Amino acid sequence: MIQKLYEILCNINEAANVLRDEPMSRHTTFRIGGPAAIFCMPQTVPQLADTVKACVEAGVPYYILGNGSNVLVSDEGYKGVIIQLFRNMDGIRVNGTELEVEAGALLVRMARLAAKEGLTGLEFASGIPGTLGGALVMNAGAYGGEMKDVVKEAVVMKPDGEILRLKKDKLELGYRTSVIAKKGYLVLSALLELEKGDKGVIEARMQELKEARTSKQPLEYASAGSTFKRPEGYFAGKLIMDAGLRGYSVGGAQVSEKHCGFVINRGGATARNVMDLVCHVQEEVKKQFGVELKMEVKLLGF
Repeated sequence: MIQKLYEILCNINEAANVLRDEPMSRHTTFRIGGPAAIFCMPQTVPQLADTVKACVEAGVPYYILGNGSNVLVSDEGYKGVIIQLFRNMDGIRVNGTELEVEAGALLVRMARLAAKEGLTGLEFASGIPGTLGGALVMNAGAYGGEMKDVVKEAVVMKPDGEILRLKKDKLELGYRTSVIAKKGYLVLSALLELEKGDKGVIEARMQELKEARTSKQPLEYASAGSTFKRPEGYFAGKLIMDAGLRGYSVGGAQVSEKHCGFVINRGGATARNVMDLVCHVQEEVKKQFGVELKMEVKLLGF
């Protein structure tokens, strides 16, 4: 079935944009992960729609990948189709105070362009390594800002290929969730509403946030970003630190000594190392404080 689907996807996307047994360690910020049975890079919305339709008809699972910044892929890999939008469908257009952005565009690039245009509202996203699509799915946020503060509407595609234009109030953007995640929609693009601001002030704020991240987060190591969701009334990193787990390691995976909310790949870490570490952290925090930590990172192939 996989070989037949591979041939179909080659016809849809051109053979150069469809790979077999592609190591996912090359496409995740964790630098971890076995091979994807098929790795596909559609260049247009029709190609994307046809690719998803082919996967559905073949009964083969698929996953939409942006920059791979919030994902952990198992050592055995992913038996389905990884559909990567990053680097392909990544256009950004500025119209007054609005940004029309395609799903594969990096948040960092969006924030820089907004600053260049003297538009404020995206400063919080200037250090988040993901793409617009992933950011909308999970309502990404940092330093007091989140996507729901700036999104006006989004264009999404249902698994059957139907395209919907959803206004902000229909997106159900909450803490690390959205209607997109709940219903398995696929983000195509979004319209962001920003405000006119002082370019110098905007750039100064972005520099301030960059320095804060550099000083407080383990950016020098591969990771999937913040590993755990914030438990209500607590901070995951502090709970982990107070549990005595700063620097705790399993193989090449480690609880960051700089920020305990991050699990890092110190080099050569496997997905199993990460999961064993995560399970130990969850057990200790639950035992010591009665708080259940839930992973923020998406798991593939487990």
